Amino acid sequence: MDAWVIWIVLACLLGVGEIATVSFFLGPFAAGAVAAAIVALAGGGWIGSAAAFLVISVLLLLFVRPIAKRHLRQGPLLRTGTAALLGRSAIVLERIANDEGSGAARIDGEVWTARAFDEDRIIEAGEKVSVIEIRGATALVD
Repeated sequence: MDAWVIWIVLACLLGVGEIATVSFFLGPFAAGAVAAAIVALAGGGWIGSAAAFLVISVLLLLFVRPIAKRHLRQGPLLRTGTAALLGRSAIVLERIANDEGSGAARIDGEVWTARAFDEDRIIEAGEKVSVIEIRGATALVD
């Protein structure tokens, strides 16, 4: 079997491993194996193809992997759903008293059931509050 075929098979196996792990650890080695296959196909022999494999793999591990890992750890840039309401201001429409089980607030034009974040606090209608947390369909405000 030709050397370039072995490198291609190795690149495919490493590529499948990268897809399975999604850690961008095997990807640089797969790219190195493709480079080694090209060198072997061009007549570089085992030494040339092994050198290409090592050089490309190490370069990609050192320079590209940190960038890829940074993108994997990055959180969402746009908050959606109830997470987008956290920190928003609201107007109390109905007196909020946790012990009475009453309260409503308008948050971004929508009316929500509201409870005070501090259990003992009573918030009168018309006050401006801030959304601290959303629990189910209830906004905890302060």
